[in-house]
Amino acid sequence: MTRRTRRYPIGAELVAPGEAHFRVWAPKARTIEVAIDNQFHSLAAEGGGYFSGAVNCGAGARYKFRLNGGDSFPDPASRSQPDGPHGASCLVDPFAFEWSDAGWSGIKMPGQVMYEFHVGTFTPEGTWRAAMEKLPTLKETGITVLEMMPIADFPGRFGWGYDGVNLFAPCRLYGSPDDLRAFIDGAHALGLAVILDVVYNHFGPDGNYLGQYSDDYLNRDGENEWGDAINFDGRNSAPVREFFITNGRYWIEEFHFDGFRFDATQSIHDRSEEYIVGAIGRTAREAAGARDILLVAENEPQETKLVRPESAGGDDLDG
Repeated sequence: MTRRTRRYPIGAELVAPGEAHFRVWAPKARTIEVAIDNQFHSLAAEGGGYFSGAVNCGAGARYKFRLNGGDSFPDPASRSQPDGPHGASCLVDPFAFEWSDAGWSGIKMPGQVMYEFHVGTFTPEGTWRAAMEKLPTLKETGITVLEMMPIADFPGRFGWGYDGVNLFAPCRLYGSPDDLRAFIDGAHALGLAVILDVVYNHFGPDGNYLGQYSDDYLNRDGENEWGDAINFDGRNSAPVREFFITNGRYWIEEFHFDGFRFDATQSIHDRSEEYIVGAIGRTAREAAGARDILLVAENEPQETKLVRPESAGGDDLDG
């Protein structure tokens, strides 16, 4: 492993053998330490509420962030929560998996046959590895696109995925991050695309520690039917927007997803010049490079702006 630069503005990333770099937005904190194996490593304040620094540790290390010398909490951008949202975060090496889909060119909307499925109920085992065995059957039935219901980690044993709290952490109930990579790689080998249902309109009520880091993730003055709306256009909203835009890019780059289904966009409130769904989608397309991805939205009012091109004031979605 050669030395790497950071790919993303938040979270923990391996940058060299036995060395990881941590970065977190925590404007409520005066000090932040990385807690690993009962040892505490101070991060440097950058300004603007960000803290960062390198720590000697490797893939598989369990860690939390200790705020102001007091309680410790999971990483808001944790890549893995092996013990669930209340447990420690786990450092992941995204480059350890060997992809075989270099020839996969992606998908376009016309002619696709989409199948929505929930990993936890799709097979008796409820795992990505077990679901892989069903891919040939799906292919034989004429399915061309798999829409995976939300997989952001959530507390408990069962859930549809719409109350996720760790948006960067594939749900540990279904397997490891590399199991998810293997599922998508296997789908691509059969000519099947996989898009991800993403929930960017609220966080689940249990296991969400973002409020320990900042009061500005949520818009307390704006609500939707699930609770507080997310702050995409208010005070200190720039780092919040960065969090979600990075999340979309992350799923495309590190897991090779073929696009997104944006959940309940009518409840994603944003008066910014660039609507957050459009911003996430455009960044995702850039991340995909030459690979075509599919971006669709659930929208009860049927707002046509979502599917108009940017040149016509739209958000560039496919459907």
